[in-house]
Amino acid sequence: MPDPRSDRFVRSHLKVRQLVLLVELGRHGSILHAAQAANLTQPAASKLLAELEHALGMKLFDRLPRGVAPTDYGAVMIRRAGAALAELDAGHQEVMELSSGLSGRVAIGAVLTPATTLLPRAVVALKARQPRVHVTITVDTSKPMIQQLQNGELDLVIGRVLDSESAAQLSFEPLSEEPHRIIVRAGHPLAGRSDLSLQELARQAWILPPGGSILRDRLTALFLSAGLDQPHQAVETLSLPVVTSLLGMSDMVVALPEELIQPYRDAGLLTVLDFDLGLRMDAYGIVTRRGHQLSPGAELMLDCLREEAARRVL
Repeated sequence: MPDPRSDRFVRSHLKVRQLVLLVELGRHGSILHAAQAANLTQPAASKLLAELEHALGMKLFDRLPRGVAPTDYGAVMIRRAGAALAELDAGHQEVMELSSGLSGRVAIGAVLTPATTLLPRAVVALKARQPRVHVTITVDTSKPMIQQLQNGELDLVIGRVLDSESAAQLSFEPLSEEPHRIIVRAGHPLAGRSDLSLQELARQAWILPPGGSILRDRLTALFLSAGLDQPHQAVETLSLPVVTSLLGMSDMVVALPEELIQPYRDAGLLTVLDFDLGLRMDAYGIVTRRGHQLSPGAELMLDCLREEAARRVL
Protein backbone atom coordinates (compact mmCIF):
# COMPACT_ATOMS: atom_id res chain seq x y z
CA MET A 1 0.00 0.00 0.00
CA PRO A 2 1.47 3.41 -0.95
CA ASP A 3 2.65 5.62 1.90
CA PRO A 4 0.32 8.68 1.96
CA ARG A 5 3.21 10.81 3.23
CA SER A 6 5.20 9.97 0.11
CA ASP A 7 2.19 10.83 -2.06
CA ARG A 8 1.88 14.23 -0.38
CA PHE A 9 5.59 14.88 -0.86
CA VAL A 10 5.50 14.10 -4.57
CA ARG A 11 2.29 16.01 -5.28
CA SER A 12 2.85 19.02 -3.04
CA HIS A 13 6.60 19.57 -2.81
CA LEU A 14 8.51 17.90 -5.62
CA LYS A 15 9.26 19.92 -8.75
CA VAL A 16 10.67 18.72 -12.06
CA ARG A 17 13.41 21.37 -11.80
CA GLN A 18 14.49 19.74 -8.53
CA LEU A 19 14.78 16.38 -10.27
CA VAL A 20 16.94 17.94 -12.98
CA LEU A 21 19.07 19.69 -10.35
CA LEU A 22 19.58 16.44 -8.40
CA VAL A 23 20.83 14.64 -11.50
CA GLU A 24 23.19 17.48 -12.40
CA LEU A 25 24.50 17.72 -8.82
CA GLY A 26 25.27 14.01 -9.02
CA ARG A 27 27.17 14.56 -12.28
CA HIS A 28 29.08 17.72 -11.39
CA GLY A 29 29.48 17.74 -7.59
CA SER A 30 29.12 21.53 -7.68
CA ILE A 31 26.07 23.74 -7.18
CA LEU A 32 27.46 26.32 -9.61
CA HIS A 33 28.13 23.82 -12.41
CA ALA A 34 24.88 21.93 -11.73
CA ALA A 35 22.95 25.21 -11.90
CA GLN A 36 24.55 26.06 -15.23
CA ALA A 37 23.73 22.61 -16.63
CA ALA A 38 20.12 22.92 -15.42
CA ASN A 39 19.77 26.47 -16.82
CA LEU A 40 19.35 27.96 -13.34
CA THR A 41 21.12 30.71 -11.44
CA GLN A 42 23.21 29.56 -8.50
CA PRO A 43 20.89 31.25 -5.93
CA ALA A 44 17.86 29.58 -7.56
CA ALA A 45 19.58 26.19 -7.47
CA SER A 46 20.55 26.63 -3.80
CA LYS A 47 16.95 27.59 -2.97
CA LEU A 48 15.50 24.55 -4.80
CA LEU A 49 17.90 22.24 -2.99
CA ALA A 50 17.14 23.82 0.39
CA GLU A 51 13.38 23.45 -0.24
CA LEU A 52 13.83 19.80 -1.17
CA GLU A 53 15.93 19.04 1.92
CA HIS A 54 13.38 20.85 4.12
CA ALA A 55 10.47 18.91 2.60
CA LEU A 56 12.27 15.61 3.14
CA GLY A 57 13.65 16.54 6.53
CA MET A 58 16.98 15.07 5.38
CA LYS A 59 20.37 16.46 4.43
CA LEU A 60 20.98 15.34 0.84
CA PHE A 61 24.42 16.86 0.23
CA ASP A 62 27.43 17.65 2.38
CA ARG A 63 28.76 21.12 1.62
CA LEU A 64 32.52 20.85 1.06
CA PRO A 65 35.16 23.58 0.65
CA ARG A 66 35.03 22.89 -3.07
CA GLY A 67 31.65 21.60 -4.19
CA VAL A 68 29.17 19.18 -2.65
CA ALA A 69 29.01 15.42 -2.10
CA PRO A 70 25.78 13.38 -1.81
CA THR A 71 24.90 11.79 1.51
CA ASP A 72 23.42 8.27 1.46
CA TYR A 73 19.98 9.92 1.22
CA GLY A 74 21.19 12.15 -1.60
CA ALA A 75 22.54 9.16 -3.56
CA VAL A 76 19.10 7.52 -3.38
CA MET A 77 17.36 10.69 -4.58
CA ILE A 78 19.85 11.19 -7.44
CA ARG A 79 19.25 7.64 -8.68
CA ARG A 80 15.47 7.93 -8.40
CA ALA A 81 15.44 11.38 -10.00
CA GLY A 82 17.37 10.02 -12.99
CA ALA A 83 14.89 7.18 -13.38
CA ALA A 84 11.90 9.53 -13.07
CA LEU A 85 13.27 11.91 -15.72
CA ALA A 86 14.01 8.97 -18.00
CA GLU A 87 10.40 7.80 -17.62
CA LEU A 88 9.10 11.26 -18.54
CA ASP A 89 11.44 11.38 -21.52
CA ALA A 90 10.30 7.91 -22.59
CA GLY A 91 6.68 9.06 -22.37
CA HIS A 92 7.47 12.05 -24.57
CA GLN A 93 9.25 9.81 -27.08
CA GLU A 94 6.31 7.40 -27.25
CA VAL A 95 3.85 10.25 -27.84
CA MET A 96 6.06 11.70 -30.60
CA GLU A 97 6.49 8.29 -32.21
CA LEU A 98 2.77 7.56 -32.13
CA SER A 99 2.00 10.95 -33.64
CA SER A 100 4.52 10.40 -36.46
CA GLY A 101 3.51 6.80 -37.22
CA LEU A 102 6.62 5.18 -35.76
CA SER A 103 6.41 2.07 -33.60
CA GLY A 104 8.58 2.88 -30.59
CA ARG A 105 12.16 2.39 -29.50
CA VAL A 106 14.24 0.22 -27.22
CA ALA A 107 17.65 0.73 -25.65
CA ILE A 108 19.38 -2.51 -24.73
CA GLY A 109 22.75 -3.32 -23.20
CA ALA A 110 24.62 -6.62 -23.42
CA VAL A 111 27.87 -8.21 -22.29
CA LEU A 112 30.13 -9.42 -25.07
CA THR A 113 28.99 -13.00 -25.72
CA PRO A 114 25.22 -12.39 -26.08
CA ALA A 115 25.96 -9.13 -27.90
CA THR A 116 27.71 -11.20 -30.58
CA THR A 117 25.43 -14.23 -30.63
CA LEU A 118 21.94 -14.01 -29.11
CA LEU A 119 21.21 -10.30 -29.45
CA PRO A 120 21.75 -9.94 -33.23
CA ARG A 121 19.32 -12.80 -33.89
CA ALA A 122 16.75 -11.25 -31.57
CA VAL A 123 17.10 -7.85 -33.29
CA VAL A 124 16.61 -9.46 -36.72
CA ALA A 125 13.47 -11.19 -35.40
CA LEU A 126 12.17 -7.91 -33.97
CA LYS A 127 12.80 -6.03 -37.21
CA ALA A 128 10.93 -8.73 -39.15
CA ARG A 129 7.83 -7.96 -37.07
CA GLN A 130 8.17 -4.22 -36.53
CA PRO A 131 10.72 -2.65 -38.92
CA ARG A 132 10.17 0.83 -37.53
CA VAL A 133 11.18 0.06 -33.94
CA HIS A 134 14.38 2.01 -33.27
CA VAL A 135 16.97 -0.16 -31.49
CA THR A 136 19.99 1.24 -29.62
CA ILE A 137 22.62 -1.26 -28.44
CA THR A 138 25.31 -0.76 -25.78
CA VAL A 139 28.08 -3.34 -25.28
CA ASP A 140 29.89 -3.12 -21.95
CA THR A 141 30.50 -4.94 -18.68
CA SER A 142 27.54 -5.63 -16.40
CA LYS A 143 28.17 -3.10 -13.62
CA PRO A 144 27.92 0.16 -15.62
CA MET A 145 25.01 -1.16 -17.70
CA ILE A 146 23.02 -2.13 -14.59
CA GLN A 147 23.56 1.42 -13.35
CA GLN A 148 22.27 2.75 -16.68
CA LEU A 149 19.28 0.43 -16.40
CA GLN A 150 18.47 1.73 -12.92
CA ASN A 151 18.84 5.31 -14.15
CA GLY A 152 16.38 4.62 -16.97
CA GLU A 153 18.97 5.02 -19.72
CA LEU A 154 18.54 1.37 -20.80
CA ASP A 155 15.31 -0.62 -21.04
CA LEU A 156 16.90 -4.08 -20.86
CA VAL A 157 20.30 -5.55 -20.07
CA ILE A 158 21.67 -8.98 -20.96
CA GLY A 159 24.25 -9.35 -18.24
CA ARG A 160 24.79 -10.21 -14.60
CA VAL A 161 23.50 -8.69 -11.36
CA LEU A 162 26.65 -8.32 -9.25
CA ASP A 163 25.40 -5.95 -6.53
CA SER A 164 23.21 -7.55 -3.84
CA GLU A 165 21.79 -4.14 -2.93
CA SER A 166 20.46 -3.68 -6.46
CA ALA A 167 18.99 -7.19 -6.70
CA ALA A 168 15.77 -6.26 -4.90
CA GLN A 169 15.03 -3.59 -7.51
CA LEU A 170 15.69 -5.85 -10.50
CA SER A 171 14.23 -8.90 -12.22
CA PHE A 172 16.64 -11.51 -13.60
CA GLU A 173 15.91 -14.29 -16.11
CA PRO A 174 18.97 -16.57 -16.42
CA LEU A 175 19.97 -17.52 -19.97
CA SER A 176 23.37 -19.21 -20.13
CA GLU A 177 26.64 -19.86 -18.37
CA GLU A 178 29.94 -18.91 -20.01
CA PRO A 179 32.72 -21.51 -19.73
CA HIS A 180 35.93 -19.84 -20.91
CA ARG A 181 38.78 -21.46 -22.85
CA ILE A 182 42.15 -20.13 -24.00
CA ILE A 183 41.98 -18.95 -27.60
CA VAL A 184 44.97 -18.44 -29.93
CA ARG A 185 45.63 -18.13 -33.65
CA ALA A 186 45.78 -21.23 -35.80
CA GLY A 187 49.40 -22.39 -35.94
CA HIS A 188 50.27 -20.89 -32.55
CA PRO A 189 53.38 -22.51 -30.94
CA LEU A 190 51.23 -23.81 -28.06
CA ALA A 191 48.46 -25.21 -30.30
CA GLY A 192 48.13 -29.01 -30.27
CA ARG A 193 50.10 -29.51 -27.07
CA SER A 194 48.54 -31.54 -24.26
CA ASP A 195 51.18 -30.80 -21.60
CA LEU A 196 50.48 -27.12 -21.03
CA SER A 197 50.71 -25.66 -17.52
CA LEU A 198 49.27 -22.50 -16.00
CA GLN A 199 52.83 -21.38 -15.23
CA GLU A 200 53.75 -21.52 -18.92
CA LEU A 201 50.55 -19.73 -19.89
CA ALA A 202 51.25 -16.95 -17.37
CA ARG A 203 54.45 -16.16 -19.29
CA GLN A 204 52.53 -15.54 -22.51
CA ALA A 205 51.35 -12.15 -23.79
CA TRP A 206 47.67 -11.84 -22.87
CA ILE A 207 44.65 -9.92 -24.06
CA LEU A 208 42.73 -9.07 -20.90
CA PRO A 209 39.40 -7.42 -20.09
CA PRO A 210 39.59 -4.09 -18.24
CA GLY A 211 40.30 -4.03 -14.52
CA GLY A 212 37.17 -4.26 -12.37
CA SER A 213 35.36 -6.67 -14.69
CA ILE A 214 34.34 -10.02 -13.24
CA LEU A 215 36.45 -11.98 -15.77
CA ARG A 216 39.55 -9.91 -14.97
CA ASP A 217 39.03 -10.48 -11.25
CA ARG A 218 38.72 -14.23 -11.74
CA LEU A 219 41.79 -14.44 -13.95
CA THR A 220 43.73 -12.48 -11.34
CA ALA A 221 42.54 -14.85 -8.62
CA LEU A 222 43.44 -17.86 -10.79
CA PHE A 223 47.09 -16.78 -11.13
CA LEU A 224 47.37 -15.66 -7.50
CA SER A 225 45.95 -18.92 -6.12
CA ALA A 226 48.61 -20.81 -8.11
CA GLY A 227 51.36 -18.57 -6.68
CA LEU A 228 52.02 -16.96 -10.07
CA ASP A 229 52.61 -13.35 -11.10
CA GLN A 230 50.10 -11.67 -13.35
CA PRO A 231 51.05 -11.67 -17.06
CA HIS A 232 53.67 -8.97 -17.62
CA GLN A 233 52.75 -8.48 -21.28
CA ALA A 234 49.11 -7.54 -21.67
CA VAL A 235 46.69 -5.51 -23.75
CA GLU A 236 43.32 -4.52 -22.26
CA THR A 237 40.25 -4.42 -24.51
CA LEU A 238 36.65 -5.61 -24.75
CA SER A 239 36.43 -5.13 -28.50
CA LEU A 240 36.07 -8.47 -30.30
CA PRO A 241 37.37 -7.11 -33.66
CA VAL A 242 40.48 -5.83 -31.88
CA VAL A 243 40.90 -9.15 -30.02
CA THR A 244 40.64 -11.27 -33.17
CA SER A 245 43.00 -8.97 -35.10
CA LEU A 246 45.61 -9.10 -32.32
CA LEU A 247 45.34 -12.89 -32.15
CA GLY A 248 45.74 -13.23 -35.90
CA MET A 249 48.84 -11.03 -36.02
CA SER A 250 50.68 -12.30 -32.92
CA ASP A 251 51.18 -15.15 -30.45
CA MET A 252 48.95 -13.51 -27.83
CA VAL A 253 46.39 -15.54 -25.89
CA VAL A 254 42.94 -14.66 -24.55
CA ALA A 255 40.28 -16.28 -22.38
CA LEU A 256 36.91 -16.27 -24.16
CA PRO A 257 33.83 -18.48 -24.53
CA GLU A 258 34.22 -20.88 -27.47
CA GLU A 259 30.80 -19.82 -28.76
CA LEU A 260 32.09 -16.31 -29.27
CA ILE A 261 34.84 -17.28 -31.70
CA GLN A 262 33.19 -20.26 -33.41
CA PRO A 263 32.98 -18.53 -36.84
CA TYR A 264 36.74 -17.82 -36.70
CA ARG A 265 37.39 -21.38 -35.63
CA ASP A 266 35.27 -22.75 -38.48
CA ALA A 267 37.25 -20.56 -40.90
CA GLY A 268 40.52 -22.01 -39.60
CA LEU A 269 41.72 -18.69 -38.20
CA LEU A 270 41.59 -19.38 -34.46
CA THR A 271 41.87 -22.47 -32.29
CA VAL A 272 41.37 -23.54 -28.66
CA LEU A 273 44.29 -24.69 -26.52
CA ASP A 274 44.13 -28.06 -24.79
CA PHE A 275 44.06 -26.66 -21.28
CA ASP A 276 41.15 -26.41 -18.85
CA LEU A 277 41.24 -23.11 -16.99
CA GLY A 278 38.46 -24.30 -14.72
CA LEU A 279 36.98 -20.87 -15.25
CA ARG A 280 33.19 -20.67 -15.18
CA MET A 281 31.44 -17.33 -15.25
CA ASP A 282 28.14 -16.78 -13.45
CA ALA A 283 25.12 -17.16 -15.69
CA TYR A 284 24.13 -14.06 -17.61
CA GLY A 285 20.48 -13.28 -18.20
CA ILE A 286 17.88 -10.68 -19.06
CA VAL A 287 17.73 -7.92 -16.45
CA THR A 288 14.85 -5.47 -16.15
CA ARG A 289 13.66 -3.02 -13.51
CA ARG A 290 11.19 -4.67 -11.14
CA GLY A 291 7.72 -3.17 -11.39
CA HIS A 292 8.62 -1.05 -14.43
CA GLN A 293 6.23 -1.08 -17.39
CA LEU A 294 8.22 -1.56 -20.58
CA SER A 295 7.34 0.39 -23.73
CA PRO A 296 5.77 -1.65 -26.57
CA GLY A 297 9.09 -1.70 -28.43
CA ALA A 298 10.99 -2.92 -25.37
CA GLU A 299 8.29 -5.51 -24.66
CA LEU A 300 8.65 -6.86 -28.20
CA MET A 301 12.45 -6.95 -27.80
CA LEU A 302 12.02 -8.96 -24.60
CA ASP A 303 9.75 -11.47 -26.37
CA CYS A 304 12.26 -11.89 -29.22
CA LEU A 305 15.13 -12.44 -26.78
CA ARG A 306 13.17 -15.13 -24.95
CA GLU A 307 12.23 -16.87 -28.19
CA GLU A 308 15.79 -16.86 -29.57
CA ALA A 309 17.17 -18.08 -26.24
CA ALA A 310 14.65 -20.96 -26.25
CA ARG A 311 15.71 -21.94 -29.80
CA ARG A 312 19.32 -22.23 -28.69
CA VAL A 313 18.31 -24.72 -25.99
CA LEU A 314 16.31 -26.95 -28.37
